[in-house]
Amino acid sequence: MSVSLREKLTAAVKEAMLARDAERTSALRMIQAKLKDADIAARPKGVTQISDEEVQALLRSMIKSRRESAALYRQGGREELAAKEEREIAVISEFLPRTLEGAALEAAVAEAIAASGAAGPKDMGKVMAALKAKHGAALDMAAASAAVKAGLAG
Repeated sequence: MSVSLREKLTAAVKEAMLARDAERTSALRMIQAKLKDADIAARPKGVTQISDEEVQALLRSMIKSRRESAALYRQGGREELAAKEEREIAVISEFLPRTLEGAALEAAVAEAIAASGAAGPKDMGKVMAALKAKHGAALDMAAASAAVKAGLAG
């Protein structure tokens, strides 16, 4: 049986605490707090814990908000705060599967375009659906969307 994301997170918190790595422990506890909030928000639906897929979506949204914050800090000349956000991104990223990038993403997009029979930009939805069905968790949706647009335009 594979280890769930929650179990990996709990183990990482213990490891960081034992190593006396305050910054990493803080970032991991922040993830746990967000996870607990999401679990509580899901209770009215009769769910006690959100699924690993929903956890991954939550982690991706945390990364997205930190990237935006880092960019704003850089614009404001606060390099140390931008660096802190980027260190948190690195910790959060550890709990996500590797995403398709570069040539692998382009190959997956080309395959999805061929499989869906897409003819132009109006078929982007079909291609994105095919990509998501085959590669789901390994997709950065923003990068995939850009790659599909480029693939359908060219």
